[in-house]
Amino acid sequence: MDKRYEVYALADPDFYETPERLSADGKARPLPEFETARREIPDGWRSDNNGEWLNLTPLESDGTPRQGPAQGWKIHVSATRTTAERTAATVWDYCVPRGIPFKFVPAPHVLHLRNAKYAGRDTSGKFVTIYPADDDRCQQILEELGELLRGGEGPYILTDLRIGDGPLYVRYGAFSRRMVVNERGTLVPAVEDGAGRLVPDNREPAFQVPEWVPLPDFLKPHVDARNATTVTDLPYRFEKALHFSNGGGVYRATDTRDGRKVVLKEGRPHAGLAADGADAIARLEREKAALERLSGLGVAPEVRDWFLVDDHRFLVMDHVEGRPLNAFFAERHPLLSPAPDPAAVADYAAWVLRINDAVEKAVAAVHERGIVFNDLHLFNIMVAPDEESVTLIDFEAATRVEENGSQMLAHPGFWAPLDRTGTDIDRYALACLRIAMFLPVTTLFVVDRSKAAHLADIIADEFPTVPREFLDEAVAEITRGAPGRPAGTRAASGVPRPVEPADWPNSRDSMVAGILASATPDRDDRLFPGDVVQFATGGGLGLAYGAAGVLHALTETGAARYEQGERWLLDHTDPVPPGTALGLYDGIAGIAYVLDRLGHRQRALDLTERLLSEKWQRLAVGLHSGLAGVGLVLDHLARTTGESTLADRAREAAHLVADRITEVGTTDRVPTSKRRAGLMRGLSGPALFLLRRHEHTGSADCLRLAGEALELDLDRCRKSSDGGLHVDEGWRTMPYLGDGSAGVGMVLDDYLRAAPDAPLGGRPAQEVRQGVLTAATSRFYVQPGLFEGRAGMILHLARTTTPGAAGEPLAAQIDALSWLSMRYQDHLAFPGHQMMRLSMDLGTGTAGCLLALSAALDPDRGAHLPFLPPLRQP
Repeated sequence: MDKRYEVYALADPDFYETPERLSADGKARPLPEFETARREIPDGWRSDNNGEWLNLTPLESDGTPRQGPAQGWKIHVSATRTTAERTAATVWDYCVPRGIPFKFVPAPHVLHLRNAKYAGRDTSGKFVTIYPADDDRCQQILEELGELLRGGEGPYILTDLRIGDGPLYVRYGAFSRRMVVNERGTLVPAVEDGAGRLVPDNREPAFQVPEWVPLPDFLKPHVDARNATTVTDLPYRFEKALHFSNGGGVYRATDTRDGRKVVLKEGRPHAGLAADGADAIARLEREKAALERLSGLGVAPEVRDWFLVDDHRFLVMDHVEGRPLNAFFAERHPLLSPAPDPAAVADYAAWVLRINDAVEKAVAAVHERGIVFNDLHLFNIMVAPDEESVTLIDFEAATRVEENGSQMLAHPGFWAPLDRTGTDIDRYALACLRIAMFLPVTTLFVVDRSKAAHLADIIADEFPTVPREFLDEAVAEITRGAPGRPAGTRAASGVPRPVEPADWPNSRDSMVAGILASATPDRDDRLFPGDVVQFATGGGLGLAYGAAGVLHALTETGAARYEQGERWLLDHTDPVPPGTALGLYDGIAGIAYVLDRLGHRQRALDLTERLLSEKWQRLAVGLHSGLAGVGLVLDHLARTTGESTLADRAREAAHLVADRITEVGTTDRVPTSKRRAGLMRGLSGPALFLLRRHEHTGSADCLRLAGEALELDLDRCRKSSDGGLHVDEGWRTMPYLGDGSAGVGMVLDDYLRAAPDAPLGGRPAQEVRQGVLTAATSRFYVQPGLFEGRAGMILHLARTTTPGAAGEPLAAQIDALSWLSMRYQDHLAFPGHQMMRLSMDLGTGTAGCLLALSAALDPDRGAHLPFLPPLRQP
């Protein structure tokens, strides 16, 4: 679970939204700011408030921003909700008269979100950032401002070096926005190394000094003080970090006094905040009290120790043998194959019923001891090695029954409605567990609890041995008090559902209506609600997550022109925002492609000129953000406009891509285990670019290198037990269109049309294609989206010429897309990535599902992704 999505799910009940729009009544609008943030901006200064930071920059006499260093030792100031107002005012009053640029978090709720349990550990605690002009000024600021802020409290900033025992910290890093592509092909903030090359600005949650940067003398005593704090004197031998959150770590260890296996859980002061403001230490104290009250029951760990190290609190518990319940899904669930064995389906259902019974008995025992668990979910249930008995873990949200309190911390798929208190919170989670063990998509309930009835019907169909009462009781509990469901109706009936995806063209019209109803042309940050990525610089414009992708899907599927949306995109690319990415799916190249296809050629050419003015040759090689995507667009525009300059640049891109493929194939610079594979970020995207170059130029070298690129991606693929071919990422396998085998298969289909006898590194072509087909026809996928869900499988099956893809396999995937269908203003819509809110974008949401369904159900129209036209004849 990517914890960023929880933060972006707070401000709006339907869509991911920027957290600064959070309000108590669920309506997206700005909340109050700190008094300091509301001060008048002094003469000679410029302010920029993006909701997350309020930036204050001194100006030159001509009104331009004063230029400081691009990187150096930056100062961070930490603060709590209590000390933040005074800290902001003190920093303002110190920095403004001295002309020192700085920024700070402008609002209390944003500060809370930065320090919440699942906030990013690389940003936690950072309330103020100050940019000294040089090392001497840095030392002066630390001394003078440190005296002014003496005694201030705040979370420890994990990326930084603490200065003394106050709230000041330092880290060497970027001051200005410069970006570089890291080894995973992702655009990240950059600094210059000793040779003047841009390299990633390391923001791992541990203080590090770049090897080319000398440590100033004034920082050495603080480094020594930091290094003096160790755990070597503890009677525990740390063996493995099991989990990290913003609140601290969880570690497996051995008690050196008796050899007992234990778990140490860490609580950081002022960090890991729950909804009620309790920090990690307060929650750890709650956990200790709950476990002591449950001692001897056999359903929770026993407490062994409790101690403090450098203000960090540690709770020591017995190590519980076994694995968390969620770990059994991948290896046991029968729907993870195209044709589930009925015996395996029945065995799994029987096991779920036994495990569920054990969990319900454990929770009942906890209630009898006067404790409400408050955070029951698949990750907090340990299944013993016998795979029958269970232990509950992670009681930091636990409360006493008599408090009858509300829920302050929970997994999104098990978060109880606001009207549930006390033991009813656990009963709601138990009801969700009954659904989640068969279909782990209960995050949908935070959007619409009535979806539980539909899921129950699906479970009854797919697992016929599950007693209907088992499901009906769960749905009745989940939907109790939900709007729109009359009291007393049967749990799995009476709930209106959206139009079925297979009901074309009604489903098309419904999705289009929903997409247009969601549009916000009055906003500047985005036109259509989508993935959280769209809130990054320029993200609301692009092909994958922004306006360009939605407009592309509408056009490809035959919807009427959305002229207001086109005007919005034209207005917001005149010019594009500073820092907008360059690539096909994340930036300028993709926007230019879509605008050209919509008839706005001059704007497309203007954007392309802007792209070429950047150092685009330094991009990674991939399709999503890199050279392959840029090259495809340059090639397209060169052919449609006849511009020789664009043709030259397309040729240059092809040479760069060819060189990179050759380099990867002949060196070990990037180990195979760390190299990305797939259509978007692997070498299948570059193969696609070279294939299109081969088609247009007849180059045999392009065709040969395309085959080599595909072979390198196939090196990263592994067969599953059912014969499915998946991209192996080391910790998971991926069948999807974006980063999995379906995307590799799409380009492979094109390649084999041009080179039907290609050797593919000794792999029989039909065997590879059949493996991709098997991976693309599983009974269950956890998300609906195009890049990482079932819609991508539908698009592949609709396009591929692999025997056996059309007909029943494709129809089954279209039918099962309804499992995750939702309603938006009574129109058909789909949830986005992480399934906590709806999305309308191409990569994760409704527009992508629309495109895939059009390709499958309306083949005459020929809807397709850019540069991947249909292979089948209508």
